[in-house]
Amino acid sequence: MRPLNILHVLRAPVGGLFRHVLDLARGQADLGHRVGIVADSTTGGDRAKAAFSAIGSHLQLGFSRVPMSRHIGLSDLGAIQHVSRRIAESGTDVVHGHGAKGGAYARIAAGPAALLRVYTPHGGSIHYSRTSPAGLAYLTAEKILLSRGNIYLFESDYAAGRFRAAIGEPPLARVVHNGVGRDEFTPVDVNSDASDLLFIGEMRVLKGVDVLIEAIAALISEGRTITGTLVGDGPDKARFEAMVSRHGLAGHIVFLPPQPARQAFARGRILVVPSRAESLPYIVLEAAAAAKPMIATRVGGIPEIYGPFAQALVTPDDVGALSRTIAGALDEPRLEADLAQKLRDHVAARFSLSAMVAGVNDAYGEALSRRGH
Repeated sequence: MRPLNILHVLRAPVGGLFRHVLDLARGQADLGHRVGIVADSTTGGDRAKAAFSAIGSHLQLGFSRVPMSRHIGLSDLGAIQHVSRRIAESGTDVVHGHGAKGGAYARIAAGPAALLRVYTPHGGSIHYSRTSPAGLAYLTAEKILLSRGNIYLFESDYAAGRFRAAIGEPPLARVVHNGVGRDEFTPVDVNSDASDLLFIGEMRVLKGVDVLIEAIAALISEGRTITGTLVGDGPDKARFEAMVSRHGLAGHIVFLPPQPARQAFARGRILVVPSRAESLPYIVLEAAAAAKPMIATRVGGIPEIYGPFAQALVTPDDVGALSRTIAGALDEPRLEADLAQKLRDHVAARFSLSAMVAGVNDAYGEALSRRGH
């Protein structure tokens, strides 16, 4: 495929979606493409600034930031105009939107007829239901914009199926699993003062943090001594802090600000991913690569990561099931370590970063060839 000018668009430069864009942009630049990024200017903080600084040499088309609201609002008009200008100024061949907002901007922004418009939902709108006002608005917008996209990329079979059921059949769709790099397959030693359990991620009800807190409370009420470290930030953090206080768990559970996954892995012996919904979470891939003992729920694309070991997954939104699994893991650490090693080998064979970049580029090439480019 000839070298392309590729512009990635996303809203919040945080979490797994941001990691995906950075990995993809770096990989595409290494293959000779000219790459740029547009992101929100009001989120991400110092970590986002540092990440953009680190990848700057790979972004021949540069990066720019503009205010992007989480929900639909007047600021969207300015963001769309900004993306349109970037497309025109850089001679963009491919505009690739990530997440609901990035995907909307990539499909709405002005551009030449030859522009390839690509969308990766990363969960986003597909986690909503039409029964809620917000869900109805997002899913209706997705349906209206469906024909504006040329190719839809999904990081899991689950996400592709949910999209088709909730929104419709894309013009062209491909599943390209997220991937992790070779350097991530080195185990991480835990700190001497590591807690028993560890959560890493966005502090949202969707992530099941409340279920984990309730499970810890239940185990402590049975006479167990259990500690937990919750790493991250988000809209529901105050709610979770209040839960910890209400249950009298302040001496058992600590909250820490966001930090790199491998740095956080050292802070707990067993990672818990208690999500109510996911697509293909990077934290599960990262933990598996590091052979980190892990308890995760059977949601979204997590069974696709676990493959033949999916029977170890836990029913979501079930405090009893989670507390029993935690107790078993703490009682049988050797079994957990053995499963972690097997899962590491499985992920190493099927979820590489190079395969992810190649899969996305192949999808671009297929879409362009269908249009005669």
